[in-house]
Amino acid sequence: MFESLGDRLQSVFDNLRGHGKLTEVEVKAVLREIRIALLEADVNLEVAKEFINRVEEKAVGSEVLLSLEPQERVISIVNDELIELLGGKTVQPELDTNKNIWLLMGLQGAGKTTTAGKLAYKYKSQGRRPLLVAADTQRPAAREQLKILGKQIKVPVLAVEDDELPETTIARIEAYIKEDFRDLIIVDTAGRLQIDDSLMSELDALSKALNPNEKILVVDSMTGQQSLPVVNSFDERIGVSGLILTKLDGDARGGAALSARHVTGKPIYFAGMSEKIDGLEPFHPERIAGRILGMGDVLTLIEKAKQLEEDDDEEEIKNIADFSLQDMLTQMRRIKKMGGFMDVMKLIPGANKMLPAGSEVDEGEIARIEAIISSMTDLERRKPRLLNASRRKRIAQGSGTKIQDVNRLMKNYEQMKKMLKGMNKRRPRKKPKRNAKRKMR
Repeated sequence: MFESLGDRLQSVFDNLRGHGKLTEVEVKAVLREIRIALLEADVNLEVAKEFINRVEEKAVGSEVLLSLEPQERVISIVNDELIELLGGKTVQPELDTNKNIWLLMGLQGAGKTTTAGKLAYKYKSQGRRPLLVAADTQRPAAREQLKILGKQIKVPVLAVEDDELPETTIARIEAYIKEDFRDLIIVDTAGRLQIDDSLMSELDALSKALNPNEKILVVDSMTGQQSLPVVNSFDERIGVSGLILTKLDGDARGGAALSARHVTGKPIYFAGMSEKIDGLEPFHPERIAGRILGMGDVLTLIEKAKQLEEDDDEEEIKNIADFSLQDMLTQMRRIKKMGGFMDVMKLIPGANKMLPAGSEVDEGEIARIEAIISSMTDLERRKPRLLNASRRKRIAQGSGTKIQDVNRLMKNYEQMKKMLKGMNKRRPRKKPKRNAKRKMR
């Protein structure tokens, strides 16, 4: 996410370090580089100009120019303005106690159907009782897709029939929730390859019949800022209360996310961060800004870990000294649940500088390690010292790998165990508690 922009901005700030005091000319040169970086990231021209003007107004001042650490002040100003550009504060859809109807709109291919399933999964985990409504009458495959998603997450799906009138749809919804109470109705609507009168007329009629609490437009962030005029078209005809940006994890530039709030005036509710059913995150401007500037996103990492603890029934490592191959497999599976090693690394402040430029983790290698450990017996996983040549040969055959792969895994395991022991020794020991029952004199 935002790799191109993030790398470019971090390079600009790295060149500032160690400069001492900055002149006004030097600050303006930095701002020119930032402006170029924004435009290369497909940020709207007017947005980029206004952003630079606001940063310049704050940066070209005595407090920055006379500061002993001016680069830190410039970075702080850019961070604050990025947060403001992205919306300033986190905004989420409003939820009433009993009945909420959310209308999902957007062009074909934006990811409405998948997003509907993700929203249902997310709010179900928070205690809501969602109902999915498959109202895309243009694509029967979309209705089938939503039924499959609903079955996967155990959320009921009400399919709208072809040529069904909006009044009939709302009557069917009302009848359903009388029999089976639901407090969040998520309606997946039809899309087109482009905006036309037919699409808008259908949506307008459905919207008037449903009278939804939220009219959410799903936007494909990969299409960049060119997708944003679509928002205004939907808003003028139907009304838009907020946006969901899909495929943000694959958007190396970030033009849509950085331009959306300024161009449309609408808040970004969520960001699609993966194709997984749990790959939908609240859009936090301050966290997104932190990721762009290489400051990491510790809060999101903590939330992922906390959610994992709630869902995970794997045993914790009781003793570092007894770290086994089973423990290694458990930790790898946890990282996979959190989105993968590289996704976790990107959330850790400064972690991007610990890795070589352009480095990627071979997910195939991780799959091979999992296959190798899974091919061992429980005893072998707990007592790796038993793995002699014949056992390693058997494991390689059973996992479809080579004996060299097994040997490399064992070498990596020993290095990891040694590292963990070293970390454990450096950890400060807790002072023994005094006897709480000692009698007072």
